[in-house]
Amino acid sequence: MSKVRVAGFSVSIDGFGAGPEQSLNDPLGKRGPELFEWFFPTQTFQGMFGKEGETEGADAKYASSAMSGFGAFILGRNMFGPIRGEWPDENWKGWWGDNPPYHEPTFILTHHARESIVMEGGTTFHFVTGGIEEALARAKAAAGGKDIKIGGGVSTVRQYVQAGLVDEIHFAISPVVLGRGEAMFAGLDLPALGFRLTARDATGKATHIVLQK
Repeated sequence: MSKVRVAGFSVSIDGFGAGPEQSLNDPLGKRGPELFEWFFPTQTFQGMFGKEGETEGADAKYASSAMSGFGAFILGRNMFGPIRGEWPDENWKGWWGDNPPYHEPTFILTHHARESIVMEGGTTFHFVTGGIEEALARAKAAAGGKDIKIGGGVSTVRQYVQAGLVDEIHFAISPVVLGRGEAMFAGLDLPALGFRLTARDATGKATHIVLQK
């Protein structure tokens, strides 16, 4: 049975899932890349650029599972790009170039309609204006029985978790204190939502936590 999963979601020790002031130059916000020091050396990340990376160890294992086995992805609009409001034109097609790393149907939550975009490598971006449940229904229909990944950002993950629509969460707690940014846990009662800790692995760059219902 397919699951709805949050996977490879990095947060700081003080609970921020992105830095402040996201922009074209800082897509993860100020200091946001520090949250992903565990992810960058892995083969999962380096392979996106045709390079060799780490394949052994917990970081590599969790990186691989965070991007494999999914039949569809759901992203908030901030994860797709820095543009706000109405789409000024059709030029912006995401942060990732012509061949995004998803390789499956990817549903973008937005308040502003836009035609779907077919990219290289099997990724098609679909823009959903009907909210999180419509996006999930469409993702499930497209996933072919595989899992669906809620890819972020923070607001999108929080909405799906609070609505009781997520089955499993993998947080990578990075040894970084940001002080400011997008707070992941404020007002989020994970035990009350039915989550329990099922796995924990610590490396020099992250503590990996898996929570399941």
